[in-house]
Amino acid sequence: MNTQLIDTLVQIIRSLSATEQALLEKKLFSDVSYPSTLELMQLAEKGRAFDFLHDEPDIYTAEDGEPV
Repeated sequence: MNTQLIDTLVQIIRSLSATEQALLEKKLFSDVSYPSTLELMQLAEKGRAFDFLHDEPDIYTAEDGEPV
């Protein structure tokens, strides 16, 4: 880890005006891409957090309730 680089960057950022810091923050964090639905589904599947549902009985059928 390059702690010297990090310290230098922090000093530079702190030396910026509030307006410049706000612009930097906007540029750094506005293009954050969020995971797609497919990526979230794959994560849930690979994470195995919902494996317990495989043992649950199927209590609903396609004929239950009103169609959506």
